[in-house]
Amino acid sequence: MKTLAALLIAASAALAGCVAVPYDSGRPPPHAGYADRDRDGVPNRYDRDRDNDGVPNRYDSRPNNPNRY
Repeated sequence: MKTLAALLIAASAALAGCVAVPYDSGRPPPHAGYADRDRDGVPNRYDRDRDNDGVPNRYDSRPNNPNRY
């Protein structure tokens, strides 16, 4: 009886590592208007400085180019 119990415990321990678990890949992709290209936590639709260059979008001639001042 002890041998059978030890065998069952060993078999369950060996099979425990072989179980496929579907991992969650995170949040679903955002809608087009709510994308966050600069990853600052503010969706592009509401972001006043999309490229984080320090110039607000309304005054920036290229609001998607982070290499401009």
